[in-house]
This record gives sequence, structure tokens and C-alpha cells, in this order.
Amino acid sequence: MGSFALTASGAALAAVESVVPALVKDRFASRLFAKDSTLWGVDAEHEASIRLGWIDLFEGSRALLPEIAGLRSDLNAEGVDRIVLCGMGGSSLAPEVITKEAGVELVVLDATDPEQVRTALEDLQRTAIVVSSKSGSTIETDSQRRLFEQAFTDAGIDAASRIVVVTDPGSPLEEAARKAGYRKVFNANPEVGGRYSALTAFGLVPSGLAGADIETLLDDAEESAEFLGDDDVDNVGLQLGAVLGGTAPLRDKIVFADAGSGLPGFTDWVEQLIAESTGKLGTGLLPVVASTGAPELAAVADDVMPVILAPFNEAPFDEAPSDESGGESGGESGGGLMTGTGVTVSGTLGSQMFVWEYAVAVAGRLLGINPFDQPDVEAAKKAARGLLEAQPEPTAAAFVDGAVEIRGEAGLLGSSSTLDEALRALLAALPANGYLSVQAYLDRLRQFALEEIRSPLAALTGRPVTFGWGPRFLHSTGQYHKGGSPIGVYLQITGANSTDLPIKDRPFTFGQLISAQAAGDAQVLADHGRPVLRLHLTDRAAGVAQLRDAISSLAASGQGHHENG
Repeated sequence: MGSFALTASGAALAAVESVVPALVKDRFASRLFAKDSTLWGVDAEHEASIRLGWIDLFEGSRALLPEIAGLRSDLNAEGVDRIVLCGMGGSSLAPEVITKEAGVELVVLDATDPEQVRTALEDLQRTAIVVSSKSGSTIETDSQRRLFEQAFTDAGIDAASRIVVVTDPGSPLEEAARKAGYRKVFNANPEVGGRYSALTAFGLVPSGLAGADIETLLDDAEESAEFLGDDDVDNVGLQLGAVLGGTAPLRDKIVFADAGSGLPGFTDWVEQLIAESTGKLGTGLLPVVASTGAPELAAVADDVMPVILAPFNEAPFDEAPSDESGGESGGESGGGLMTGTGVTVSGTLGSQMFVWEYAVAVAGRLLGINPFDQPDVEAAKKAARGLLEAQPEPTAAAFVDGAVEIRGEAGLLGSSSTLDEALRALLAALPANGYLSVQAYLDRLRQFALEEIRSPLAALTGRPVTFGWGPRFLHSTGQYHKGGSPIGVYLQITGANSTDLPIKDRPFTFGQLISAQAAGDAQVLADHGRPVLRLHLTDRAAGVAQLRDAISSLAASGQGHHENG
């Protein structure tokens, strides 16, 4: 179909065959394209009625193209060719993947770690920033805007001439931006939620200013959309939605592996789309960003759905006969990556984005939830604000081991007195059907090697492991952690700052902000009864090395393993 292809096998194929005909009979596709807000039940009807603008956004989005191109040309003529994006969640993840796929530079600042934020302040003479926020009140984005405004002024640059804003009409940010005389204000469609905004001003403005081909992106998405309104069993959006939300029993851990799709960063974008859309009311889908050699795919548990992102127009595995719905025939056994349960998808970036948005809306109906709200995201924000206002002393560590301070509930830590023992205690709390979430509130540019602990932990536990950088994951998987199935255990990692940055007209620094965000989220998780082990690295390099050694030690001793099944 157009520039998107899907192949399903095993339980994924069974879901397609059993669920799609019912969706066709219900006329889900045509009703969605008619913006029928009743598709997700009475409780979701109001929210859905103001969140379906993504279905037919193409004309409005195309109208932005000349404005974006003109601004880019004007900035380049002034020697400004470095774009920094200040945004969180959908506002940052979509432009990140769009520009990566295009091979153009965009500095994505979705961080509050002072060391990472300081890096974004380089090359101010050739820099403009895009401040991207639907509400205009996102604390990270507001803090970054204040920092750059001060930095531009201190460097003798007219700050207003270097600040571009993307926001909803009538937001506090729009009012402030117009009053301050910022270079340009782009209004986004208010009837599109943040995680569905990839093909609106939020995705297009920063990507276009950075030099990405956003016209082709829209062309590819619109080509796919032409087929998704059909009430037909061949509708790939219905098929993918059935794979996500229609397996029986539900395979609620969606493990992604990129097999050379050519879309770097796409899994981070789709992770946010799925987790924030579905993780609520004690249910939902947990996206797990992994690799083709990940332990979760070497032995697929019966609650895991593998999703392989393949190169478009290339077969990622030995071809098998296909059924009429486009799914691969075959059972649970046999050679090759996808001869058991799983789905392989491929396509151009615009097509992938639109089809996945559509499929998650389908999954929301199948799961019986509203895919357009995020009721639990605000809890961590509120807790962080409370800690910033109160400025309490840090909670004393339960104990210190080398470069790591260990904190956790007494019921979790028990008699632990070493890092190894604390990790062992956390893994012992992992349910047989659970998952481990690693949350690193550090500089993801300098401490990127920490991501390498994900796969060993998955091998050690025999369970899916997610890895998120704070605070960006709070606007993504953070919703699932609080609102989804209560089966997670959480490993939070923070680090001492060798530098800090003040925030103009705010009584806190970036160092204090990230500390409050980490402590606030841990507090909310604990209030939900979730086991949280907090590790604070008093020396980042030494602490990361110590943690990696501890995980290797546990693996060597065989601690923490759960049998799949």
C-alpha cells in the first residue's frame, strides 16, 4: 500500500485475521476519517472531538512550507545556520527523527542536565532557537528559552531576532512571544495532540529550518492516508492496530528492533506515541526500544510482540507465502527472525509516521482507552514543582558504595549494604510478567555509553528492559509507568554536576531543576507502590563504570533471572 508495507506472522497474523474483519464491519476507518469522536467510548468523546485534526492536516501543513523556507533563507543570509530546538516529548522527538533521516544538523535540547544544556550554548553567533510548546508552560522549554535569551543578550546579539516560537494559538507563550517581538511565531493546529503533531508546525518548522525536505515528508504521509480511510481487510493501518492491541491474550510489551530501516531515531518517536497514548487505566502497551540481537528477541516471551523496522522495498527475512491480508503465513517455529510471532514494517518516514499514528488510534479502541489524553503525566510535573518551591534538603542516602549513593524504601533495600545487593533486591521485586525501567537523569551526549546496560539487564532478568533519559522520558514512557500495568520496577540514576546554570528570573538553577524532576518522579512512583532504586553518582565516570561492573558481576553469578513464559 503506497509507501508502507507490513508482514505479520504467528500471534500477530492471528490478531490481523481475527480483529480486522470486525473493524471493517464497524466501519472504523471511514468513521475515523469522518472524525467520529464516539469511536473510543463515552468517556473519551469530548477529548477525541478536539484531537482529530491530524487526520486531514495536509492542506494546513502545506501552507506553512513557503513561510518556513522564507525564514530559513533570511536566517542563512544573516549567517545563522545552526538551529537549536527547545522542546519536549512530541515537540522534540519528531523533528529529531526527521532531521536525522535527512542528514541535516538540528541540536535537540530536551534536557535539563546543566552539562548537556551548556553544550547547546556553543556557536551563538550562527544560532537561532525554536521554542516549541503547545501550552507554552512546559518548565523545561521555558527555562531553556530564558537561558538563551540571556546568553544572546550577553553576547551582544539581539535575542528577539534569534527566537522562533511554535505554539497553539492563544497560549501564554504566543502572547509573550508577540509582546517580546520574537522573530517569528508559528501557530500549530490546536486540534492535534503533541504526540500526533509530527506533520504539523511542531515537526515541520524546526526540521525545515534545519534543511530537511519536509515537502516530501508530507507527500509520503498523504499518499498513505489515501488508503487508510478504506473499510477493507487490506488496510495496513487496521492491520497494524490489530497487531498492537488485538492479540489474545494481549502481548503488551512491544519490542522494537531496527534492521536497517534508514530511519534513525524513529523508535524513540514511536515509543512516545505508544506509551503516552495507551498507558492508562491500569492497561496499555509498553514500547521497548531494543536491537536485532536483543535478549527479548532471542527468546520471545508470550507477552512480547516483536516489531522489526526493515528497509523499504527490501525483504528483511526469507520470504514466506502471504495471505490475502498481507500477513505472512507461518507458525511459531522455524528458522529466521520473523518465522515465529512478530511483525515487520517498512516504509518512508512520512508514511511510517502517519500509519503508526493511525494504528495507535485503532489500538486505543481495542484496548478500551482514550488514546488522546495523558492523565498521569502531570503528577510528576506537580511533584517537581513542589520540590522546587520547597527546596528541601536531599534525602539522606541509605548507604554509600564507592562513587554511588543508594536510596530506596526500606522494604526494598532490606539489609543491602552494597550496590550489588541493592540491584539484586530490585531485580527480586520484578514480577514474572513485569519489566525493568532504567531512567538516567544525566547528559545523554557524554554518558551515552550507559545505554549499554540495557541489554545485559534484559539477559539477566529474562524480561523486557526499557532505557530512558530524564527528563525527556517523563513526556513519553512516564505516562505508562504511572498509568499502565502496575508490573514495573525502576532503576533511577542521577549524577553530581561539575557545573550549573542559573535561569533568568527563576529562583532555581538547571541543576536544581533536574534534581527536583528526578526526586519528584521517584516520589510519584513510590506513591503508586512501584519499587524504585535510586542511584546517585557522586563521580559520573567512576559511577557509570562501577554500575556496569556490578551488572556484569550479577550476570556472572546468574542473579535475577526470570523464566520466560
